[in-house]
Amino acid sequence: MAKATKNKVNSQIASVHLTSKIWQTVVAMLGVTFGVSMYIFMNTFMNGVNSTQDDLAFSNLPHIRINNETDQNTYNPAIAMFGGNSLVNIRNRKSIQSENNIRNTAQVMSVLKHQKDISEMTPQLNVSVFFRSGAKKINGTVSGVEADTQDRMFGSAAKVIEGKWSELNYQKPSVILGFVLAQNLGVKVNDNVNILTSDGVSKNYTVAGLIETSVKDVDKSKAYMNIGTTRQLLGKNSDYSSDIMVNLVNRNETSRVKAALQPSLKYNIETWQDANQQLLAASQMRSIIAFAVSFTILLVAGFGIYNIMNMTINEKIREIAILKAMGFSGKDILSIFLMQASIIGLLGAVSGLILGVVLSTLINLVPFKIAGLTTLPIMYKTQDFVLAVLFGMLTTLLAGYLPARKASKIDPVAIIRG
Repeated sequence: MAKATKNKVNSQIASVHLTSKIWQTVVAMLGVTFGVSMYIFMNTFMNGVNSTQDDLAFSNLPHIRINNETDQNTYNPAIAMFGGNSLVNIRNRKSIQSENNIRNTAQVMSVLKHQKDISEMTPQLNVSVFFRSGAKKINGTVSGVEADTQDRMFGSAAKVIEGKWSELNYQKPSVILGFVLAQNLGVKVNDNVNILTSDGVSKNYTVAGLIETSVKDVDKSKAYMNIGTTRQLLGKNSDYSSDIMVNLVNRNETSRVKAALQPSLKYNIETWQDANQQLLAASQMRSIIAFAVSFTILLVAGFGIYNIMNMTINEKIREIAILKAMGFSGKDILSIFLMQASIIGLLGAVSGLILGVVLSTLINLVPFKIAGLTTLPIMYKTQDFVLAVLFGMLTTLLAGYLPARKASKIDPVAIIRG
């Protein structure tokens, strides 16, 4: 009962200290408010930027790509014949040229289907070609695709600005061109375009649609066809492809899935991290910068609170001495000033959360018409709000503890005599 009474008295004294000089309290609280709001704003904005960049990148980028490309041939027929302990001298060694394509697509995909981490997969047949229309001739790439699985993985149908993506469901002489490529060729939907392969095969195709991916290099050089039609263009069988694109339930689990697949597949398995180191590095750097800036703001706010608390203690040093002379212990004095710091931190954190959401909402309304965006991107994450409150409270308590500890050690006799 006595302890409860003492705690009540301590809280009342802390309340009086906070309200006696309300402007000092408001200034200290605004420091926390500004720090927390900037933390919320910076992180929600960076989350939005990273999410937008990922959406743009993964609109054409699979989580895992399986192909038959390899930089070196490690097979040594002499060692295979005579064993690794034999001394072998091979002169004028040459590598036999072979096609870097997958000839047993169905078998590979049957292996992939047993991996529960895989959410979607689709084969592709990518071919370097020349697009010709009249006197115009442009180098580019045709991607033979399965329309439905390609759409599920990359949302291709939503990017078609003229015509229909579903036209690729049918094995017929039709093609969907990147809209910049179509402009450069001077063709539109229902026009004809000639496609010439490196082997000299030339065929005419009807333009069934135009697609805009927001990646200019893709839009000015790429076209899509039914994979069966593409195989006919190359004279290949129905199990032939150049790549198998794979998406995972969690795209950050690529290393584990790659390790699980490698023993079963003789092909090259390339993760999105391996293929796009700059994408990963840029995302991480932006997050680090956002954290560093917002944390620095909170530290600056903490120094402001420290100064205000220190001034308060210096102004009330005689009152503190009287309290100690009346029987208040050093722990009581420490408790009083930590209560003040806690209240300042809590009020500042709550108001900072509100201000941060308001700032982020306003920024999200700013027009920004680039790469398919309409406004500046903002993305909220619960962890950002939790961390903002924690950092704000910890900074405030630390800033309040140091002067409070000093006050708890005051010698009341020396102060009253002085």
